Amino acid sequence: MATDRKVPAVWVHELRKRFGDFEAVKGVSFEVAPGEVFGFLGPNGAGKTTTISMLCTLATPTSGTARVAGHDIVTERDEVRRNIGLVFQDPTLDGYLTAEQNLRFHAELYGVPKSLLDDRIRQVLEMVGLWERRAAKVETFSGGMKRRLEIARGLLHSPRVLFLDEPTVGLDPQTRAAIWGYINKLRHLEDITIFMTTHYMDEAEYCDRIAIMDHGRIVVIDSPEALKASVGRDRVQIQTGDDQAAIAALKERFGIDAAVHDGAVTFAVPSGEEFVPRLFAELGMPIRSVSVSRPSLDDVFMKYTGSTIRDAEADPRAVFRMMARR
Repeated sequence: MATDRKVPAVWVHELRKRFGDFEAVKGVSFEVAPGEVFGFLGPNGAGKTTTISMLCTLATPTSGTARVAGHDIVTERDEVRRNIGLVFQDPTLDGYLTAEQNLRFHAELYGVPKSLLDDRIRQVLEMVGLWERRAAKVETFSGGMKRRLEIARGLLHSPRVLFLDEPTVGLDPQTRAAIWGYINKLRHLEDITIFMTTHYMDEAEYCDRIAIMDHGRIVVIDSPEALKASVGRDRVQIQTGDDQAAIAALKERFGIDAAVHDGAVTFAVPSGEEFVPRLFAELGMPIRSVSVSRPSLDDVFMKYTGSTIRDAEADPRAVFRMMARR
């Protein structure tokens, strides 16, 4: 099916979701263009999965409106489901079935024409490098192979929008990189829009645009490069014998606001390498180590939310948000 490039693949306006007294999604609005790889970046408990659940008709919004592939997520649920593929964060394959049997069962649910099914199964399995393992039981697959099969299953009925909820969670870095190799390949082979969630910074770099989500709200949307350029300063991290004394000294001597992130005193300055000699000369206390890095998406997250994504996930309130979401 050809994609209408004039109609947003995903259109969302003031979407909200409440669980009792807890508001998990707080009025988000955005658009995703056809053919775009769009990402939600944020810590666990930020509201990413809840938003995807509403867009995929698995949860009903408390208020607001949204359209996926041109169809309303509340009044046209069946049409939405026919036009989307979904790879869940948690595995949903039947381990006692073969890879091919899993796909055939999915095809029955989605009404894939039998005249097209054999060719389509071969096409998607070859796309993710699993054609030779089509007769093997899924319980014999590695974690990375299972994730690739789930992506193939999500593509089987030729959806217009593929939702990937934390597509590489729990996988090692090498396998994660391989998964993204397959995802990038399918972008060029399929006329498809990809909407993903992640809390991995390196994964967000693959997106055309990302929306940073925190505490149920979207705080900023732009391309990864534009977001990093918006930071405009280098990140400096130092190790000392007394973090609080170092923070006070930075404020007193240089007028710099610093905080402890990732176990180190962290702050931002326009030219980090040029500032380091002054730091050693004027801080007035021993520095055990220093590192300087160019702006990253973690710096972007810290600029717009006040914490790193790892700090946010370590916040006990994030655990409460996750429990409430479920």
